[in-house]
Amino acid sequence: MSLIINKVTKKFGNIIALNNVSIEIKDGEFIAILGPSGCGKTTLLRIIGGFAEPTSGTIKMGDVLYSDSAFNLPVEKRNLSMVFQSFALWPHMSVREHIEFPLKSKRNKAMGDEEKKNAVEEAISWTGLKKLADRLPGELSGGQKQRVALARAVVSKPDILLMDEPLSSLDAELKVNMRKEIQDLHKLTGATIIYVTHDQSEALAMANRIIIMKNGNIEQIGTPEEVYKKPKTEFVAVFVGKCNLVRGRWNQNIFYVKDTKIMYNNESVEPYFIQRGMYPVRPEQFSIERKGLGIEGRITNKQYNGREIHYTVKCEDDFYVVYEDEEKNFNINEAIVLVKKERGN
Repeated sequence: MSLIINKVTKKFGNIIALNNVSIEIKDGEFIAILGPSGCGKTTLLRIIGGFAEPTSGTIKMGDVLYSDSAFNLPVEKRNLSMVFQSFALWPHMSVREHIEFPLKSKRNKAMGDEEKKNAVEEAISWTGLKKLADRLPGELSGGQKQRVALARAVVSKPDILLMDEPLSSLDAELKVNMRKEIQDLHKLTGATIIYVTHDQSEALAMANRIIIMKNGNIEQIGTPEEVYKKPKTEFVAVFVGKCNLVRGRWNQNIFYVKDTKIMYNNESVEPYFIQRGMYPVRPEQFSIERKGLGIEGRITNKQYNGREIHYTVKCEDDFYVVYEDEEKNFNINEAIVLVKKERGN
């Protein structure tokens, strides 16, 4: 069954947290809701979960009404689970007791004891917690605590799994490991996952589709590749992947860089940018050269990242971000030119 969000608006006094939001989320999809703090992504997640009510609009799961302006189906009657930003573990309960806890609710009263036991063992197995089943939260690492929270969320086999920035409290290496575990869990359970994050790398790495939000509005919905390679607005271009917006003018399918003789061919640039005299260029699509026909600039910042170096280049009044191979080493304050790579290079 699809989750259908139709023209949902949420107001807090005079503040519009969500503005006429409409989305259809298909059964089994992994959806990431991406955006900066205050964009409305957590408010949308809370309304889907039943923790808040929309000011107007409707949310349906198939033919079942979840919410509208006059009705809100209680949380316990929605077949969903939520993984919070904090692990939300009780210090006196073991790993197994945490995972068993959701099955004691009225929603799962129809399950027999043997079925519940099998569900707990399955959730423990899915999340690799067999050897830790009798430990208390104080004896677990951050990653292990997050796996407990995941196992507790999936043990009742919900149709929808809501995740509110679940990896934000983990260190960088653990985040990468947990991404894979969440992807594996999605494949094993087949649940629809709605994952809120402000981290673009998480969204790009895990989701089937990404919803990008700004100021309560949806800026773009698409696959990770579509959102990265074909941003539809300036906000999406800059927020996802630090796209450089080169200024100039368009003539038919040719872009002329401002105050130069440099021309770029139209490589599926969206009308939004054409109408505004811009050409989006990703950091890896620029090549830094010491001479040649390119946008003249000067290196102002340099950050070593292992296989590549991230440069900031000042070109008159604009600053561009460029990723180059570590073999091509440039110095701060060095005069260079930026050459756009042709597609496929």
